[in-house]
This record gives sequence, structure tokens and C-alpha cells, in this order.
Amino acid sequence: MMVIAAPASSRRVAMARPSPPAPPVTTARRPDSVCSCAMLPRTLQQSISNGQRTNVRNSHVLRRGAGAKMQPASKVVILGAGSIGVSFAAVFADAGFSVTLSEPDEGRRVAAPAGVDAQNKSIALAGLTLGREGTVECVADPGDALKEAALVIEAGPERLDAKQAIFADLLARSGDGTVLATASSAITMSRILPDPKAQARCLVAHPVNPPAVLRLIELVPAPQTLSSTIEMAAALFSAAGFEAVRLGHEVEGFVLNRLQGAVLREAYRLVDERVIDVAGLEAVMRLGLGPRWALSGPFETAELNTPGGIRAHAARMGPAYKAMGEARGERGCDWSDDLVTRVEKERRAMLDAKDLPARTAWRARAVARLVAERNRLMED
Repeated sequence: MMVIAAPASSRRVAMARPSPPAPPVTTARRPDSVCSCAMLPRTLQQSISNGQRTNVRNSHVLRRGAGAKMQPASKVVILGAGSIGVSFAAVFADAGFSVTLSEPDEGRRVAAPAGVDAQNKSIALAGLTLGREGTVECVADPGDALKEAALVIEAGPERLDAKQAIFADLLARSGDGTVLATASSAITMSRILPDPKAQARCLVAHPVNPPAVLRLIELVPAPQTLSSTIEMAAALFSAAGFEAVRLGHEVEGFVLNRLQGAVLREAYRLVDERVIDVAGLEAVMRLGLGPRWALSGPFETAELNTPGGIRAHAARMGPAYKAMGEARGERGCDWSDDLVTRVEKERRAMLDAKDLPARTAWRARAVARLVAERNRLMED
């Protein structure tokens, strides 16, 4: 468990006892890399140089037996001690990282230890505790920590002008091997840094709130973000316990908010048209779509619901969904044969066709158990 001291009046507030120094590692650089892999354990270095994705749940590098302590794999700086910042701080410290949490507002600095402690309790409640005893230090200004960090996460105000000023400062003050990420919910990195030459080691790392429990991170590159920057960011977030999903290029709202926005737009329309009231719509989502989507994405849900899988579902339901979309004035509602073939191919790479019956049976059991647990939670 991370030991958190109540903040003093001094500028720098130690929030955890220091961990022993990390063992030395060798540096592995890719030809186009500005991100030094020496800041990671050796096996993570090898994963990056081999182009592999690292998943903490399957990695022996960071999991060395129950109760084992991990040396700090790297140093992380988090700018902003709001709800997202303290949540990130708790996650990375629990995974063994040395975290500097920078917050210029004194009131938020004072509140940060309690915030980190609350996030630790949520992590434990979710069964996600790693207990690798990293550190968190709360400061007014990150200072030299910027030059030593493998990763800086900006979690400040959701304003373009503020983020532009912050990243101009970060590029000037951080080390050449530091990955610079913004946790913005909608602002792309190319808007924050319009100059392509400034984008090489910068990207969006969009979390789901609260990241302490919902361990998805969307990695969104700018047009000139180096592939090695994405690899390093994915390795660092994965080492902290996140599922890092890499987007191929920038898109407004990223993926999570585009999907969420599509549902909300239709929800508002249906209420506005008096097709359904708010209570009824909430019930449709909570009792109908929610339990299935908690276990499967839309493509897996489609193929598990329809004999014949993705192609049969597209043939059966595609025309109806197209008509619904076009009636709303939407474009691109047609699922071409090439697109359906691509989705089916990618699904088969995830799950062999011969395993579909077993997966369908598993889903039926899992939904039943999930509904039972949800009903118990609703009574709390």
C-alpha cells in the first residue's frame, strides 16, 4: 500500500516513502526514436524494439509473485490534481512508478493526498490493486522532474489556449526522450501543436473517467507523431494496467466519444419526438443493451446474436439500420461487402469460427451472473 502523508505548507509535499533505486538497464533506440527505452525494464525495451504490445495482465516483467515489490520502472509527471490527475497518480504509483503530481493551485495540492487515497480504495474495490509501492510527490512546479520523466500527462483545463501554452513549455523544459501526452477529451494534438515539427513525441492519451477503475486509454497520434512514441506510450500505460487502444489517425472526439455521442444524439431525438420518455430510455439501455455491451463490443454482440455470424447479421439487419440512418440525414450508412468482409476477417482473428458456440454459451451464463450482481448493486 502507498503511504500518504498529509500535505505540509512547504512547496514540495512527499506523499509516499521512496522506493529503492531501479536496477540499471541498457538503452535500446529505434532509428526514428526520440524516446529512450532505457527508462523501462529490459523486457519492455525488447517488446518496444520488436514492435510488440505489452499487457500487464500477461507480463512476467512486472508480476513477480504475490506480494512482490517492483522497482520503479520509470518516472511519470502528471500536470493537474483534478479528478483525472489524482486518478492517474494512484494507478501509476500502485504499479510501481515514481510519480510527480504537479498542481499550482494550493487548495488542490492540499486535497491531493485524500484524492489519491480515495482512488486507491476504488482500485482495491475493483480488484485491480498491484501493490508495487511506487511513490507520489505533490509539487507546485515539476521542475527537473520533467527532464527525468519517461512520460508526462497533461490533465489540465479543457481549453485550447491553455493546452497550447502548457505544451510549448513542456517542449522547452522536458527531456528529449520524454513522451508528452494530453488527457484531453476532444482536442487533438495537431490543434495544440499545429507545427508538424513539434509533434514527434506528442500524442493524446484519452482516458475513461475514472481511469483508476476503467482501464482503457485511447492513444491518438498527431500526423507527425513518431511510431516509437506510440510504442513507448503503449508500453508505459500497459505497464500501469491499462488496455492501450491505438487509433490510426486523428478524428474529432476520438472513438469513445464518437460512439457515446451517436447514442446520445439518438437518445435526445427519441425523447424530443416523444417516442419515449427519459425513464423508458434509461431502462432500455440499462436492462437491454447495457448488460450485453458490458461483455462484448458491437461486432461480437452482433455475431453472437445471429446464427451465421457477422455476414448473416449484416444481410439481415444492414438494410434496416441503413434506412434508420438515412431517415436522420446521415451519410455513409451502407455496409459494403468489402467492409463486412474486413470486419468478419478481423473478428475471426480474435475468435475462431469453431469457438463461436462455446462463446455464445459463455455469454449467456455471464449475462445471467452480471444481471444478478447488478440487481444486488441497485439495492445498495
